[in-house]
Amino acid sequence: MGNFLKSLFSSSGTAAQTKKEQKDFDVFKYDGLRAMRIGQVRYAVKCYEEALKIKEDKEVLQFLAAAYASLNETDEALRVIARFVESEPDDIPMRLMRASLFFQMAREQEAIDECLRVIAIDAAQPAAWFLMGRAKRNCKDPDGAIADLTQAITLKDDYADAYLLRGEILFEAHQAEKALLDAGTLIALLPEDEAAYLLRGRIREHLGDMAAAADDYNKVVHLNPFNEDASLASALLLIKAEKPDAAIALFDELLELNPDLAQAYRGRAMAKRLKGDEKAALEDDSRANELDAAEKETTAPETKPTNFNEIYKGGIY
Repeated sequence: MGNFLKSLFSSSGTAAQTKKEQKDFDVFKYDGLRAMRIGQVRYAVKCYEEALKIKEDKEVLQFLAAAYASLNETDEALRVIARFVESEPDDIPMRLMRASLFFQMAREQEAIDECLRVIAIDAAQPAAWFLMGRAKRNCKDPDGAIADLTQAITLKDDYADAYLLRGEILFEAHQAEKALLDAGTLIALLPEDEAAYLLRGRIREHLGDMAAAADDYNKVVHLNPFNEDASLASALLLIKAEKPDAAIALFDELLELNPDLAQAYRGRAMAKRLKGDEKAALEDDSRANELDAAEKETTAPETKPTNFNEIYKGGIY
């Protein structure tokens, strides 16, 4: 009888402890989710870490990796992903997240290797081909990048990001006509995409169709009056057309919006030089050089922004 009662109370105590641990786990997990939704990412990380102290949970590991990634704490995110992948080696979303983090850290070859692992699991993953194409572009392998992006588009014929990137690479590779086709397809998919019109404008300018290029740059400015790249391109096009006064007026507008835009000073110097005003041109060149030097002193080493939406639409939540 004594042993029976001891066993009974022991089982009851274990069940109560298990129930309490599950309750605490749920509190930490869902507090973390709520914190993420309101932008309190650091607090969410603490909640997820506490939940994982209670028990290992794949979903919480996913949430924690994404939280660390959003904080740009890439080493911590990679640590969590490795912990997850150890038990789930065929999980594609987490492997794609790891590839994206490698790319962000300028570890392109590791990103490519991770994409190849995803493709070995499921070759019909357009995001893996797309990300591998991005990495190969940075590795100065345009042919490989174009081939990978073409495969991504074959798998997903409305893959806007892939059309844009392939168009840019084709243009850089002096295949302007093919690049023009990609830009046109992208505009058909996304009629209000600024990057698409900017790319097409640059291609048309390169091909000598200045009027069509100007239309594209103007379209970008119409979509977004604060798009500096389009305004700069428009002003430089005016210089090519030997319309320095119109170009100077546009550069003046740009500098009113952003007094520290070195390219605008340098472009305005070109326009002033075209008018024969060498003194004013030298002043603008000098100011552009000052801004460039200041930027080199203050700019941290370039990092690629984390943007997992383009890799895994819909996230892991």
